[in-house]
Amino acid sequence: MQIDVFSRFFAAHRRPFTLRMAPMIDVIFLLLIFFLVAAKWRPQEDFLPLRMTAAQAQSLSIPKPEPLTIHIYATPTGCRLSMAQTDTVRINDATIDRDLALMMEELRKSLLSQKRFADDPIEIICAPEVKWDHLAKIYNAFYGAGLTDITFRMTE
Repeated sequence: MQIDVFSRFFAAHRRPFTLRMAPMIDVIFLLLIFFLVAAKWRPQEDFLPLRMTAAQAQSLSIPKPEPLTIHIYATPTGCRLSMAQTDTVRINDATIDRDLALMMEELRKSLLSQKRFADDPIEIICAPEVKWDHLAKIYNAFYGAGLTDITFRMTE
């Protein structure tokens, strides 16, 4: 008799088996977010849809131009730039905006005289005594003018 009471009690409180959908939907959304974040949306860089015959590919070789070397030296009132071993521009703290405009004009003249393009490499050699503020403003002026291949030579 006692077993019959327990079986009726559990039969009355037993719920029917159902699938809970909320945790399954949560997992699906987490997977969707993971795949969206992990996907590569940008096209491959340096890819040109161009096919050349083997003879053309062997004969065509465009060397990368030598970088335009720019030396930056510290001065008591600012810094001094030497471009292409000929052009020298002084940048003073008091007139830094005017001097940066003059520097960009001298750089433009130097690029034109050497028949260089905006995507040609530029290498900056900076003396350790140069203030970081000057170097950052010079770099920003170059980058703002469209010169994007700018590197720094490490010196000891």
